[in-house]
Amino acid sequence: MGCVSDTPAGYPWQASAASGILPSVLLEGKRVLVTGVLSRQSIAFRCAQVAQEQGAEILLTSFGRVMSLTQKTAKWLKPVPDVLELDVNRPEDLAALTEELGRRWGRVDGALHAIAFAPQDALGGNFMNTPWESVAMAMQTSAFSLKELARAVAPLMKDGGSIVTLDFDNDNAAWPVYDWMGVSKAALESVVRYCARDLGGRGIRVNAVAAGPLATMAAKSIPGFALFEEGWTRKAPLGWDLRDPDPVARMVTVLLSDWAGATTGEIVHVDGGYHAIGAETPVTDS
Repeated sequence: MGCVSDTPAGYPWQASAASGILPSVLLEGKRVLVTGVLSRQSIAFRCAQVAQEQGAEILLTSFGRVMSLTQKTAKWLKPVPDVLELDVNRPEDLAALTEELGRRWGRVDGALHAIAFAPQDALGGNFMNTPWESVAMAMQTSAFSLKELARAVAPLMKDGGSIVTLDFDNDNAAWPVYDWMGVSKAALESVVRYCARDLGGRGIRVNAVAAGPLATMAAKSIPGFALFEEGWTRKAPLGWDLRDPDPVARMVTVLLSDWAGATTGEIVHVDGGYHAIGAETPVTDS
């Protein structure tokens, strides 16, 4: 039986779907801003690669001492993207980003928020002793920054767009050593929903990808991160490879694309199914 769509074509971001014309690659003709690229082990780096492979034109952001790392890593991307200055905790940087993106592109179709930070005293089992100053820094950089980035790019998403953030599922569980970063990620998930609410009328989608643990530079900075690794592969129904960011990058790409045109406010788990299992499944002979 054939399907007839009753979806009105009156909204610009629904035009391609309503017409039945799908791109040969998911992000063909899209202009996508990617934050959070430090090294080739960064999840954001693989997301940038896959976005390019799927037809996107990209720009990266970085700032301060790590700018040189991002610029060096950018040379592994083809074509090599420019790196714009952005400290998400500086309003003047966000204003300058909007202006620069408008000058270069005129519009933005997608943005990846891959930004998180917590001081060392907010991690590693120090939860009850962490001072507010460190908590505030973790929350501002890791959760509030999504709203700030969304506010910076939304004026340029004139025909709708997609904002995706990287998450680690903390809404219903407390993890060892993750401490205030865990609280910040739980706040990030709430920010996703509120941004989705406020930007949906403009055709802008906001979603999160809750990734399983991956061996990145950021992960190595978390004291006791090995505790996340132990047992993850055994418990996840599909298994999990800590060295393979491809499943995460592919889901990010889907959410940035028009294929996810009716999806917003979602936390999409890409973790081998770990989040859905209450305990490790006993090994049997059957």
